[in-house]
Amino acid sequence: MPFQQGSARTRQRTVLLVGIVVLLVTLVLAVVLASVLTHGKPEVSPKMMKWKDRGTTKNLQEVILGRCYSYVMARYPELGDKDCLKIWESLKHAFIYKNPCNITSEDYQPLLELASHPIPCNKSLFWSKTNDLAHRYTKSNQNFLTLEDTLLGYMADRVSWCGDPSAPGINYESCPKRSECESNPSSVFWKMASKMFAEAACGVVQVMLNGSVEAGAFRSSSIFGSIEIFNLNPDKVSAVHIWLMHDIGGPQSESCSGHSIKRLKSILEERNFTITCEDNYRPVQLLQCVHNPDHTDCRPCTNAT
Repeated sequence: MPFQQGSARTRQRTVLLVGIVVLLVTLVLAVVLASVLTHGKPEVSPKMMKWKDRGTTKNLQEVILGRCYSYVMARYPELGDKDCLKIWESLKHAFIYKNPCNITSEDYQPLLELASHPIPCNKSLFWSKTNDLAHRYTKSNQNFLTLEDTLLGYMADRVSWCGDPSAPGINYESCPKRSECESNPSSVFWKMASKMFAEAACGVVQVMLNGSVEAGAFRSSSIFGSIEIFNLNPDKVSAVHIWLMHDIGGPQSESCSGHSIKRLKSILEERNFTITCEDNYRPVQLLQCVHNPDHTDCRPCTNAT
């Protein structure tokens, strides 16, 4: 009897140990399987960071591809060798699943190389605080190109994008403003694009500034004042023509002899550029008067013979 009882206890212990081993193996396999299934997939956060700027443009891929194809197939067919799908992929990889406050110039370098193209001499038009007017002018006068008239700028104009480390990798709700973090997708992109646009300029370049801005037409903190002006190549650019425009009916806060324009001229002279400045460049002023034909500021335009 003692022998039989001992054998029973042994069998019970063996069954218990086998059960424990099986349970442990099952748990290990479950953990391994879960790891394999989720490998490479970012953890989903319950709530993305809320920023102050608008989120990624809806249907961003379709917008970028549509603009790219329109530009290289319809507007400038000589650029038809550009690969719009690769351009979109390079833009996406620059920001998707990334911290939107930690974007670098290296993130955008492949995109710039894919989308860059030559800018004809004497056609570059830079602007500051004259966004609408400058682009109305280039639409009516094909002799000039702003950054937004290049492939890179055309695709990105008025479009927003930013990523998030958590799934789905793109934040459609909000993106950071420059005041929240300087290394955000938009700021880094436009700085790099502006630098490339300035480096490509040759011959005579034009700059359209706003003489109705109370703080001064030229601002050192602007993209033009901090990036573009310092990336113009004196060996390629022969002269800089400043067009100082005043809003129709707006204040004439500054003329070509104003303090900020003098500061701009000084910077350009130090870099050995030839400079001219004209208040209310007539072709642009005529365009302003098309929208304000009865305004007293436009009487010289309408009475001109």
